[in-house]
Formats: sequence, C-alpha cells, structure tokens
Amino acid sequence: MSRTTKSMAGSHPLPLHTKKLMARAGVNRAFAPVYSCAILALLYHHFIGLLRSASMVSIFLLLADSVLAFIWVTTQAFRIYPTYRRVFVEHLEHYVKESEYPGLDVFICTADPYKEPPMGVMNTALSVMAYDYPTEKLSVYVSDDGGSKLTLFAFMEAARFAAHWLPFCRKNKVVERSPEAYFRSNPSSWFPEIDQIKVMYESMKIKVESVVEKGTIPLDHITDAQEKQAFRRWTDHEFTQENHPAVVEVVLESGKDMDITGHTMPNFVYVSRGKSPASPHHFKAGALNVLSNNVWFLLRVSGTMTNAAVVLTLDCDMYSNDPQTPLRALCYLMDPEMDPNLGFVQFPQSFHGINKNDIYTAENRHVHHIHPIGMDGLAGPTHVGTGCFFRRQAFSGAPSGTCPPISDHLPTKPIRDKEILASAHHVAAWDYENQTNWGTKMGYRYGSLVEDFYTSYLLHCQGWKSIFCNPKRPAFLGKAPINLNDYLNQSKRWGVGLLEVGFCKLSPIFLGLKKMDPLTAICYANYAFRPLWSIPITVYAFLPQLALLKGVSIFPKVSEAWFILYIFLFVGAYTQDCLDFILSGGRIQRWWSSQRAWMMRGVSCFLFSSAEYLLQSFGISQFGFNVTNKVVEEEQSERYKKGIFEFGVSSPLFLPLTTAAIINLVSFLWGIVLVFKQKSLGGGLVLQILLSGFVMVNCWPIYEAMILRTDRGRMPTRTTITSIFLSLAISIIVSVTPKI
Repeated sequence: MSRTTKSMAGSHPLPLHTKKLMARAGVNRAFAPVYSCAILALLYHHFIGLLRSASMVSIFLLLADSVLAFIWVTTQAFRIYPTYRRVFVEHLEHYVKESEYPGLDVFICTADPYKEPPMGVMNTALSVMAYDYPTEKLSVYVSDDGGSKLTLFAFMEAARFAAHWLPFCRKNKVVERSPEAYFRSNPSSWFPEIDQIKVMYESMKIKVESVVEKGTIPLDHITDAQEKQAFRRWTDHEFTQENHPAVVEVVLESGKDMDITGHTMPNFVYVSRGKSPASPHHFKAGALNVLSNNVWFLLRVSGTMTNAAVVLTLDCDMYSNDPQTPLRALCYLMDPEMDPNLGFVQFPQSFHGINKNDIYTAENRHVHHIHPIGMDGLAGPTHVGTGCFFRRQAFSGAPSGTCPPISDHLPTKPIRDKEILASAHHVAAWDYENQTNWGTKMGYRYGSLVEDFYTSYLLHCQGWKSIFCNPKRPAFLGKAPINLNDYLNQSKRWGVGLLEVGFCKLSPIFLGLKKMDPLTAICYANYAFRPLWSIPITVYAFLPQLALLKGVSIFPKVSEAWFILYIFLFVGAYTQDCLDFILSGGRIQRWWSSQRAWMMRGVSCFLFSSAEYLLQSFGISQFGFNVTNKVVEEEQSERYKKGIFEFGVSSPLFLPLTTAAIINLVSFLWGIVLVFKQKSLGGGLVLQILLSGFVMVNCWPIYEAMILRTDRGRMPTRTTITSIFLSLAISIIVSVTPKI
C-alpha cells in the first residue's frame, strides 16, 4: 500500500516527495495480538500464584512483568504505521524560485569552551554558512551560554576564514563543508587552492586552541577597533559566567561583509543571554528562547534582527554533512498541498567515528531511526534537540488550521543598526521573560531536563504535525560520548527529564490522550515512562539469582507448560526487536551492543534517575545540568576504536553494574553445581541458571575490566572491592532470611 504526495497536482507532474507504508506493518499487526495473549497469560499466572501464596518474590515478579508489559504494549504504537518517505530536491526548482526561498535562521548552542572546544563549534557554524542556500537569506546565530570571550574570539577567526572557505566550497562543489571533516577525509579531488586553504585552516586552529589553552587573548590578536570594543564588555563589567549582561555581537552582516570573490556573506551573530543570580536559568531551552522569537507578539533576538520564517536548531558538535539539507526540508515546508499544520521537519541524529560494534550504542537506532519511522505515520516524530527545521510560527501557539504560506516578515533596518542592537540586547536580558508566556506557551518549553522532547510533545498537543526526513546521506554528523561514564550520566539526565514529563500534570496519559490521536499519545507515554525500565531490569538482575543461591525455584519447571510461555515471551520480544534493528539498516553486532547497553542503563543510570526524580519530587534533591564533555584523550580514543569499554573513574553508576555482574557469576556457578548434584536439568532452577548465564555474557566487558585489564580504562580497584563487599553483604542477608 502506498500513497504519493504531489505538490500542486495537475500543474506539476513531478512530486516533491513520496510516502508509503512499510511492508513490515502487516507482520507487526499480526504478531501483536498473539504476543499480547501471551503477556495476559503470564500476568494471570502471577495473580494465581499470589492468591495461592503471597510472597515478596511473587510481588516483585508481578511488578517487573507488569512494567515490561506496559513498555512492550506501548512500543507497538511505533509499529502500526511505519512510514517511508523520499524527497526529490531536483524537483524543487519547478515549484519555487531560489529568490523566493524563505529566510533561514540557524541556531547553534554551546556552553563551555573547555568541554565543548570552540573549534568544533566553529566547524558546525562554517558547515551551515556554506549551505547551498542564498546567503542573503541565511543567518547563523551562536548562543554561548557560558558567556566566554574565548568563544567570541574563535568566531571572529571563523568569520575571517569563512571569506575563503565559502567560495572554495561553492566553486568546487564540495560536499563535506565542515573544514575538519573535509580535510580528515583526505579528499581525492585536487584543487589548486586546497593546499592554501588547508594551511589557513591549520593556522587558525593553532591560534584558537592556543588562546583557549592559555585562557586569555593576546593583545596582538585583536587589531580591529570594532573587535576591541566588543571585548570591553568582559573588562568594563564584573563579568562572570553566572552574572553578566546580555551580549549580542554581529560578527558578519549580509550585504556589507563580502568574501574574497565579492559575494555577500551570511549573517553571523554571537549571542550570550544575560544572567543574574536573582533569576533561574533553563539550560538549552532558555538559550534557544533567547534566539527563537514569535513573529507577531514578542520580539527576541532573531526576530528583532532577521526574523526568518524557518528556524534550524543544532547542537554545537552536529555539523552539516549535506549542503542540500535545507532544500530537502523545503520540499515539505514549501509544499502547498502539505498539511497546513506542519510545524517541523526532523532529521535523524547521526554520528561519526563510531567504532565497529558501537559498544555504547551511540547511534541510538531505536530513538533516532526506528521510532521516528513509526511516529511518521501518525502525527510525526519528536524533536531530538538538533537537526530540526521549524516553522517559526510553531513557536507562537496552536496552529490556525489554515496556516499561510511560509513567508518572511523581515526587519526594515540592518542588523548593526543601533536601534536593532539595543532591542536585541533588551530581549536577551535575564529578566525579559518574567511575566511572559515564554517557556510556558511559547518558544522552547520549560519544566523538564529533556526540553526538546517536552517542547515537541506540547506542540503536537496543540495540533502541530511533524515529518521525519531520513536521506541516504546523513544530513548532520555529531560526536558521541566515547566513555561509559559520560554515556551513563547523559542517560541519567535524560531519564530524570523524561520522568518529569511522564508524571507532570500535562502527562501523555492525561493531556496527550485528550489532545492528540491515541497512538501518538501512547508513543509519547512510552518515551516518558521508559526510565521505569529500571524496575524489571533490576529485579531480574538480582532476584532470581539470589533465589538460586538459596536453591529456591521461582520459575516453572521444564516439564510445565508455563516454561514454554517464558521462553516464547523472551525469544519473541528479542526476535522482534532484532528484526526492527536489522530492517532499519543496522547490523547484528550493533544490535547486540544495543540490547546490552539497554540492560546496563536499566540497572545503573535509569535506576539512579528514578531515585533522583523521586527525591526531587519530595524536594530533597535538585538535578543540575551538566555539559557533556566533548574533549577526548588520545589513549581513550584508541581504546574506543578497538571496542574496549572505558571505565577509568570511580563512578557510583558502576556499582550496581559490578555488583550485578558478581552476583550473576556466583549464582550461575552455584546453579551448575546444583545441576550436577541433582544429576538432572528438569528441575525448577533451569530458567534461573539460563538467566544468570545470559546476564554473564552481557557482563563480559565488566569482568574484563575488573580482572584482566591493566590500562587506565580498567575498572577502578576501589569500585571492584566495594562491589565485592556489597555482593557479599547481599548474599549473607539473603542466606539468613528464612523465606524470600
């Protein structure tokens, strides 16, 4: 079954895009009722067991399987209408002239020049400045939430380099327009200017990295009077990262600043929102709200200065990998036959430099590929924080149902005009949002650490739709964490944020079911409550194994019919998940890494995020925002390339992992001893032994890090010893407990 969407049907036979339902939808729909019956049978089995003999074991198993049932059932919403789309950029010229393209404002957020090196942010900015898009309609805003003069200096250097880089890309039709990525790829085509451009880039890189390392800007590096004036803000005021006035600095102005060929440059603006100890800040959402503005009501920085109709949000390390990406988005946004409530076009989040087996599942295929395909057949995918083209009007409130064609409402004065700059500084001030609807009904929404997810959820509740655009060549490429501690801490923050959405008064199970179609609401509920995955994973990582150490059977015997049910549920869920992964373009080795990573997250970061949210709900703890470190040591990078897990630090997140690994190893060995004693595999301990063995296989990197490795990335001795004593204490407590 397929449907082709055509723009201006009749007058233009060439489609801008096509859409079809994927073939696997039928298989998913047929399998769902069969597996659902098996789940109901298992829950019935638990209830009967409780009625016969209530115990803590039976209660925990019922709780664990109920949560697993909820997660599996809600996951089916992604599998009902999986949709494949294709765009035809080459047909766009038949519908709209280049001069009629809407303005495009690109927002890039950064926060710390030491954790997010300016060279990476500069490459992201340069890659989008070089888009195949009219430069007079393109504006790039960099929001520096750290308010660092080092970052501003780096962008001034980037602007000088851009005068050479942009015409080089345009003339030679370069595809990789991030300079770092282009030179790293060892381009096979040779151009006369390439050596000169590379020397310029390396010289700029050395200069910027030297300044960041020293933490100060030498006076001879600032020769322009306008630049000197810009840096006086850091000396004329008591300027700190948490207390400073708003900074809006126009680095390049379209129409006035030209490249070396005389072609106009895009607008390039540095922004740092004002901060004061008297006002709370809202992480990335606050920074984006300083940039993103409503056309008709409130004036914020980009609305005051350029007010483009289309907004692209990017993470600081997520550089453009395809110069035609904006045109792909326009194939949807400029189509008059599209749903007038289309609010944003989301591209998948992809990463470069991932090792062969993706040991930390950095590509996160379920979140960035499989689930968006499923939601694309409904109201559309969620916003994942980067790589998203928004209709600016979507930040204004609910759609009218008859949205006008995308058009710009451009300011009449140049962006360096004193009045424009004064207004821009005013709307970027720390107290501007007080007593306004920003962050509640307009702009990026406050109220959750996962502000991107929460914002898209509320946009869908308001009636906006979205589209998932997944071209063969990744539109954007970023840098993923390559050590386990960073990965788990980042997931822990996401877990807290998701639970904030799941249990708030606007929860998907309340507002979502009322305001959007049921399947989309169920998808959002699946995301929001996914951290509760920690409950069944923790239960199944410890409870059956501890029972096995006591020689107590808690699962059916091999000879019982319920044994077959357990095997079917396990194999069925794993097979379905594996097929989803493979059919989406993944490899079997990466699927194995993915399921292992989900288990590790369940017993560590999701467990901690659930506890953190619970404490936060009682006002005991307040979770802070931590910037993910983008700086990578060479030795650490080499281990990652070889597929070796990086532990290295004494993190509390490692304790439940190592404790589970030890208990499962001991219980498995003890189970084998019991089998030899009984001289039979028909007892009721078989499932517990198999489960312990399965966990052991997944824990191999942990055993390796605890015992076999001697490098700096091994498990810290302190963590290993602590987990041994913790495992011993738990085993002793269980052994002296009369009944479990």
